[in-house]
Amino acid sequence: MFLSVFDIFKVGVGPSSSHTMGPMVAAGRFLEALRSGEDRVPGAGDLAAIRCSLHGSLAWTGKGHATDRAVHLGLLGFAPETFDAEAGDAALADLAANHILRPEGLPELRYDPATDLVFDFERNLPGHANAMILEAGDANGALWLRETYYSVGGGFVLTERELERQKESTEDALTNAPYPFHNAAEMLRMARESGKSIAQMKQANEYAEGHRESLSTGMKKIWSVMENCIDRGMSEEGILPGGLHLQRRARNIHRQLLEERGNNLSAPHTVNDWLSVYAMAVNEENAAGGQVVTAPTNGAAGVVPATIRYWLDHVPGASRDRIDEFLLTAAAIGGIIKTNASISGAEVGCQGEVGSAAAMAAAGLCAVMGGTPEQVENAAEIALEHHLGMTCDPIKGLVQAPCIERNGLGAIKAVSAASLSLRGNGRHLVSLDACVETMRQTGRDMSEKYKETSLGGLAVNVPEC
Repeated sequence: MFLSVFDIFKVGVGPSSSHTMGPMVAAGRFLEALRSGEDRVPGAGDLAAIRCSLHGSLAWTGKGHATDRAVHLGLLGFAPETFDAEAGDAALADLAANHILRPEGLPELRYDPATDLVFDFERNLPGHANAMILEAGDANGALWLRETYYSVGGGFVLTERELERQKESTEDALTNAPYPFHNAAEMLRMARESGKSIAQMKQANEYAEGHRESLSTGMKKIWSVMENCIDRGMSEEGILPGGLHLQRRARNIHRQLLEERGNNLSAPHTVNDWLSVYAMAVNEENAAGGQVVTAPTNGAAGVVPATIRYWLDHVPGASRDRIDEFLLTAAAIGGIIKTNASISGAEVGCQGEVGSAAAMAAAGLCAVMGGTPEQVENAAEIALEHHLGMTCDPIKGLVQAPCIERNGLGAIKAVSAASLSLRGNGRHLVSLDACVETMRQTGRDMSEKYKETSLGGLAVNVPEC
């Protein structure tokens, strides 16, 4: 499957790409399936009602991730990339009062959000840890249509059949791409043979897939949303929702850093605080349900924008004209990781989220600072390697602790990895491909307690209130 820069970086809403954006998308896709009627159960009467069940990680941490709210909004016709919070709240209030969905192109459908969505803690589905089943029935309760959806991370959603086809497919899905690399070894070989950078190859692939006219404009929008998210996060204050009573910190830290500017006695490591505050600002916005960009997920959304902002604001010679190069390089690395392992915390733990984000950010930074393709691959490997084994254990199922600070530390690791790689010549012992495969194996062997279920780790050792 060709993974575009717009697959890796998607505009959406918090707090989770897999638990909020994915279920909202799945619900919208179910409405489309109802409109088409292609898989309607023979003999069912007129369409009259909808119900939903959540399974696996979607059940265990769905409340903390607002999965139920996301499903309701999707069934009401809202989509992550165009979500209007005020209109969404009004529609939810109407649904709670009247228990009726009024989807465009369909009859009115019964749906009581209090009873027609079930958190099923008993039954895990085989395809993926993030699973949901949507069903529609007639007035007598007979099944009209059933579909199983898997939210596989980063806002990607697959039906059960699509997931099976993806597992069975052996075709080269990049038939149109001039540089169809599936892993880092192929990427480096193609770079050597073509003399092109990773970003140039990625750009050529995007053009071949029909994004010639939209690529630059689309990436400018991506960075605009990222930058606005940083700025909003550094200006807001108050308590984050969800019940942990966690105070927003980015605004106060940013104020302190501004006051310390020009102080001759400031410590060199203060630059790490700048990196952290940019990342934390994004993830506080995400935790509050604000607009963010998956990078590659919502839970890891702060690492890439923080690294770009650090480069723009603190590195001599940085230029906004090269942000596209950063994003294209980062997307190439993110695509390799998703193709060969996972970016889903529910599948491989946080190594797949913040670890992947740090690898992407390190690669992008290395590229715009003059790194060769070999140095870029080395930067990504260093950043990912030192996240291996990281668990996903959000307290109370909320994308707050340890997630917000973890993004800051991920950005710090990304910058360090890029810097180390630029000090070398690109030759190193552990390849990015070996590191990605290690992450896949580690995630496979990791206990389910540590894969976004909040059944282990910090989630059971820190009081929730």
